[in-house]
Amino acid sequence: MSLEEQEEIRTAGEGVCGMSVIMKGTDVAKSMKKELTREAKSLRERGIIPCLAIIRVGARPDDLAYERGARKRMELTGIECRVTELPADVSQQAFEQTVSKINKDADVHGILLLRPLPETLDEEPVRAMVDPLKDVDGMSPVNMAKVFSGDGTGFAPCTAEAVMEILRHYGISPQGRRVTVLGRSMVVGRPLSMLLMKENATVTVCHTRTASLESECRNGQILVAAAGKARMVTKDMVGEGAVVVDVGINVDEEGSLCGDVDFEAVEHKASYITPVPGGVGSVTSSVLAKHVLKSAGMR
Repeated sequence: MSLEEQEEIRTAGEGVCGMSVIMKGTDVAKSMKKELTREAKSLRERGIIPCLAIIRVGARPDDLAYERGARKRMELTGIECRVTELPADVSQQAFEQTVSKINKDADVHGILLLRPLPETLDEEPVRAMVDPLKDVDGMSPVNMAKVFSGDGTGFAPCTAEAVMEILRHYGISPQGRRVTVLGRSMVVGRPLSMLLMKENATVTVCHTRTASLESECRNGQILVAAAGKARMVTKDMVGEGAVVVDVGINVDEEGSLCGDVDFEAVEHKASYITPVPGGVGSVTSSVLAKHVLKSAGMR
């Protein structure tokens, strides 16, 4: 990366003494809250009570944690939230019947299915079943097709869109930038690459089997880590002055929460970087609220 390119990435908001700017998700969520609350109030004044239905199978700790965060965000925004809990050993038939009933409920504007599901359940029939207008986490084939075709009426997965919200909040435009996305899942990597290309970024999608992975990552002016492997992105994989967005949520050997990026090693090399926790995950529930309100408004 040339000196000119480094200067393009850096802005007047860069930290002092070469320290990177920590992109706090809580600050982004706070800035989104005002507009979301206003939209919810406007809908209620029109007699529309925005409502999110969360479907949870079993009681995995990570599902419960995400559910608590989502419920709190909905409450603060003015969105009704209903939770349907199914036993971990629920049958495929009962599972599909529950989703179908919620899907047909006219009072529900958004459906969030907490995943991954138990191995005994097949997710595919449900993905096709859910009304695309209620599919606020972008799992429907219809919404995914819209995201890949650049159709803004579709719902992208919340985590992928949360990355875009963070970049916008900190005034970092992907336009004309080389962006490396590490991870190719349909939940983050692939849809995020489409959102970035829609903003005129030049995107390289990498994964754990990419040849010359280190140099590919280092070439990115913006690097998004979403591979799901604790601290796999080292200092040598990051270009000087790059913007680093860490989507990973992992538990290390000591039982501590960490991302895909070795934060302590990378922090002084990046111009901007998200922490874990307190980064992308903090914005995801706000994007979820945004989608529920959008769905309610369209109806």
